[in-house]
Amino acid sequence: MATYYDSVSHTFSEYLLVPGLTRKENVPDKVSLRTPLVKFKKGEEPALSLNIPMVSAVMQSVSGDRLGVALAKEGGMSFIFQSQSIASEAAMVAKVKNAKAGFVVSDSNITPDTTLSEVLELVKKTGHSTMPVTEDGTPNGKLVGLVTSRDYRVSRMNGSEKASSFMTPREKLVTANASATLSECNDLIWEHKLNTLPIVDDADHLCYLVFRKDYASHKENPLELLDDEKRFMVGAGINTRDYKERVPALVNAGADCLVLDSSDGFSEWQADALEWIREKYGDTVKVGAGNVVDRDGFNYLAEHGADFVKVGIGGGSICITRETKGIGRGQATAVIEVAKARDEWFERTGEYIPICSDGGIVYDYHIVLALAMGADFVMLGRYFSRFEEAPGEKLTVNGAYVKEYWGEGSNRAKNWQRYDLGGKGKLSFEEGVDSYVPYAGFLHDNVYMTTYKIRSTMCNCGALTIKELQDKARLTLVSSTSIVEGGAHDVIVKNEDKSYNK
Repeated sequence: MATYYDSVSHTFSEYLLVPGLTRKENVPDKVSLRTPLVKFKKGEEPALSLNIPMVSAVMQSVSGDRLGVALAKEGGMSFIFQSQSIASEAAMVAKVKNAKAGFVVSDSNITPDTTLSEVLELVKKTGHSTMPVTEDGTPNGKLVGLVTSRDYRVSRMNGSEKASSFMTPREKLVTANASATLSECNDLIWEHKLNTLPIVDDADHLCYLVFRKDYASHKENPLELLDDEKRFMVGAGINTRDYKERVPALVNAGADCLVLDSSDGFSEWQADALEWIREKYGDTVKVGAGNVVDRDGFNYLAEHGADFVKVGIGGGSICITRETKGIGRGQATAVIEVAKARDEWFERTGEYIPICSDGGIVYDYHIVLALAMGADFVMLGRYFSRFEEAPGEKLTVNGAYVKEYWGEGSNRAKNWQRYDLGGKGKLSFEEGVDSYVPYAGFLHDNVYMTTYKIRSTMCNCGALTIKELQDKARLTLVSSTSIVEGGAHDVIVKNEDKSYNK
């Protein structure tokens, strides 16, 4: 006999937070949004954490390398989409990892005999105008000089000049020893007003470069998410079909975390993939799994080694899984139940497995509700697809700027690995649509405002951390009339702008 759930499943819009005592210390600037990304043992620190509780969805129209860099600067993480070739996805991961670093191994190296024409070709190929000159032209050769765009004027040179004639020679370069810390290197950069500081060993062989722009970037973005080598952190999606080939390529490219990308993660295919990754890599490769909507699904993935679990089926703005297949659950109810299962697992095993609310976020305040209900972070598609850095084309429709946004279950995406249950290599029917979203400008401005709203709401609940919010939150169901009452009503709104953050 079928199992029936007695209670109705609810969405985020059916809940509101009841304010708690706002203490004098509850001001937005004191709120920390740091949250665990992967599982950890009681009393230990997680191997990976986020500085803001926001990650971008594994979608073609959302998570490319540009958005990966932009989101890492704000303290979140992008999961590069997997519905592309393995080589292409790995290249996107590598671009994010190489976009910023503390100690950089130079990829543009020349010899004293390299001509200006060859220098210009290398600039065109790599996009890097700073080139160490080493005796043998290798990244670790003996340093003899440095070439930057300031060292030559193309209009006054014929292209045959050798680097030795226009480089800044070694004796005029300020350098640091390989034993110096990044802080010490940055002090030298500012003291001598440098853009680039070469790092050499005791034999004067080049080891690394440290750039002024990286220091400035960190000052402008204090929450940026960096690995131990001061590189941006980035995730990547994988599927249950070619993971044995895709995972090694993404790990080699530097992916910090992987996630199984599937519309329904309560499956033996995900268990097989998780077990293979654990057998091959142990705990060194972090991988999330999902999506699930109840405690059974959570427990299944937890038992097979998931580092975090995604919650939500059919709640995305471009997802039509519920109307085509009749499966899913109201997102709020799903998060509440899975959070309880997560807490029970923690009590039973001493292992805390973060959960990610994926889908159902329409307004910014829904993020706070998801966190209050137990989510450790949220995954967003439509939200990020609106930004300049997202891969979708920016178009003008009816006089307004929009961005293209399409679901992974649409024919346009052709992401059969995410939906096909039989391995036929095609989509039998669509579970997503092709659409437009209002263009919203750059990611930084929007994420700053969204996270400020989150911090402000947490203050109204008397919380300075996400954990404190989950402990103190009081939630109430609201009627459809209350939902109408909660917005502007019975007035004529001046200059109404419907493109505000949702």
